[in-house]
Amino acid sequence: MKIHLLDGTYELFRHYFAVPSAKDTSGQEVGAVRGVLNSVLSMVEGGATHLAVATDHVIESFRNGLYPGYKTSEGVEAELLSQFPILEEGLQAMGVVVWPMVEFEADDALASAASKASFDPRVEQVLICTPDKDLAQMVRGNRIVQFDRRRNILRDEPGVVEKFGVSPKSIPDYLGLVGDNADGYPGISGWGEKAAAAVLSRYPRLEDIPKNWEAWVPSIKRARPLSQSLFGAWEEALLFRKLATLRTDAPVCENVDDLLWRGPKAMFENYCRKIKSDTLLKRAASLTKSSYAE
Repeated sequence: MKIHLLDGTYELFRHYFAVPSAKDTSGQEVGAVRGVLNSVLSMVEGGATHLAVATDHVIESFRNGLYPGYKTSEGVEAELLSQFPILEEGLQAMGVVVWPMVEFEADDALASAASKASFDPRVEQVLICTPDKDLAQMVRGNRIVQFDRRRNILRDEPGVVEKFGVSPKSIPDYLGLVGDNADGYPGISGWGEKAAAAVLSRYPRLEDIPKNWEAWVPSIKRARPLSQSLFGAWEEALLFRKLATLRTDAPVCENVDDLLWRGPKAMFENYCRKIKSDTLLKRAASLTKSSYAE
């Protein structure tokens, strides 16, 4: 079996800026919700059998306590934030496992589920469906891969090395050096993507980097200023790496059997009426009849 793990936060943001506005029976905006639910059904139509969606029920997480500049919900449109609980309700009604994260982030849930699923010998492959670069750290060979559904790009371990210049296990160190604007931490001054890749491809962890810049391999350019910058901000580098390191102990499924889609629940019909989407109801009903009728 293959396991599909979907980044619901990314999908909701993506559809919010890509699809037309739509209102439910109470006047609430639900255009992005409808877009995501239809997208999830497309995954089932495409052959996905075991799937789950992780969302940031609140944008803030434990990382905000580690670094004051870490991302928050400030500046995010209220119309977008208001659709998170509606999406979570819809996924549950549609019979899809959903993990709304509060203390952890959606990425932590995806990492936790991928790690757990990878130990099941029945699992052929785990597809983490998101383009977010921090999830690249979870890629393992061709068993755990990252799938950018919008661009139709499947990235295995050699693909991660090709894109970033470092192995998946070095991604937290890489992000600790270059930073991540989306998550709100800046990285270390003077360290760009090329420099980080050149150094970490030779010294995979920050602790592996020689403190004496003269000991660095000759092919690494600007060794002296890079060394001075890194070791002059060592604690910051470790902190940023910690922010980039995904947790694998978030509360998710007990086992992969929990992720089998068996069709929508009885409440899904009323939910579809509420969001004014007869098409969604018909598509789900058709899939249930053909594949997972109980």
